[in-house]
Amino acid sequence: MATVSPTVNKRKRFDLDWWVVSKRLLYTGVALAVLCVAAAGAGLYVYLYGNPLDKLDPKLNAPAGARFLSFDGDVQVVRAMTRERLLARGDTQLYPGDIVQTQADGRARIQLADGSTLVVRPNSVVTIRDNARLEDGTRTNVRVAVARGQVNVRTEEQPEGSHNVVETPLTKNNLGSQTGASFGVSEDNTEDIRVNDGRVETATRGGDKTVITGGEYVALNQSGSVKSRERLLDIPATSAPRELEKIPAGARGVTDVTLRWQRPASGAAKFYRVEVATSPFFVAAGKVVERDQLETTSFNVSELRTGIYFWRVRAVAASGQTSDWSEPHKFTVAAGGGAGEGERLTVSGVTFEYVAGTIYLARGRTQAGNTVRIAGRDTVAASDGTFQLQTNIPKDTREVWVEVENPQGDRQKARVAVGADATR
Repeated sequence: MATVSPTVNKRKRFDLDWWVVSKRLLYTGVALAVLCVAAAGAGLYVYLYGNPLDKLDPKLNAPAGARFLSFDGDVQVVRAMTRERLLARGDTQLYPGDIVQTQADGRARIQLADGSTLVVRPNSVVTIRDNARLEDGTRTNVRVAVARGQVNVRTEEQPEGSHNVVETPLTKNNLGSQTGASFGVSEDNTEDIRVNDGRVETATRGGDKTVITGGEYVALNQSGSVKSRERLLDIPATSAPRELEKIPAGARGVTDVTLRWQRPASGAAKFYRVEVATSPFFVAAGKVVERDQLETTSFNVSELRTGIYFWRVRAVAASGQTSDWSEPHKFTVAAGGGAGEGERLTVSGVTFEYVAGTIYLARGRTQAGNTVRIAGRDTVAASDGTFQLQTNIPKDTREVWVEVENPQGDRQKARVAVGADATR
């Protein structure tokens, strides 16, 4: 019997498994891939060429702390990155590389990152080289360069590892804690260093290294070598006329004024120099009297007309060393002593001009010789009764007290509006 085997039909088959993927998941994957590629490219660029953000704005990486505490007259700032020149304002920040320039009537006081103060005298050029607070938050690195003129520096207590350096064309000076010193660069390329107190380590271009301590004076020649070293000649102390003293004029509207001062407390003075001017900056156009080679501690100025004057004195040693100038003292020659007996004190036409920050310039009129006080600052009215006063007025202040006082001590106060157009 025949056996019939069943026929087996073999068929090849491909089984495909399909996955259902949402559009959101697909888009997320593509986005992540793009981001990874972009991040890798950015990392490679930074590795090869550095961080491009470092070059965008110096303020992004600039250390805080270099700012104007006060300024008077023409003070300009030259930005390091843009070379833009701008007038100093109360809110102007100073960054590494910025240059501060004072004109003949300019003076500025600057606070640096370590708490030290830098006073830039008239006709000076100073660069803020470094002004950094290091990573630990306690140490600082401050460095300024004086190209021309004179600066005064006062340091505070400095932690270990901090640096406060003043550079000049001829020297590099490291200032210690609690040090007060001044550095001068003259037009003939000679320099001098005065240390009132503390300690300064100095290295000169001529190869000299020395330590200058409180009460010492060092002069350098044009080659950078120490020319002389001697005891510091102190500033003569002024005694008359006193600050804001009012001196009545005679019948012809003029009077003689005797200037008096004391011999320096330190150092031996051979001569004195005095100046009287109508400007506290003693610019050439405002100088009334210049007298040198005075051997006595007094000098009579004859026939001063009514008006506001400033005077100062400095000492000169036999070696040629000169002391710093005394602080300017203001006095007034007043016609008839201001408001006469029985005359009512008045103040009128007071206006306020916005300058910067909280600084305003007040102008007005009262009797000649009267003292005008606004927000803690005062001035003396000129011979025509006009006055001008720079003062600080808090933000959003609408009114201030204006007080006038005559030479006899009589006072009058008035409430004056600052003005919406002057407030910013």
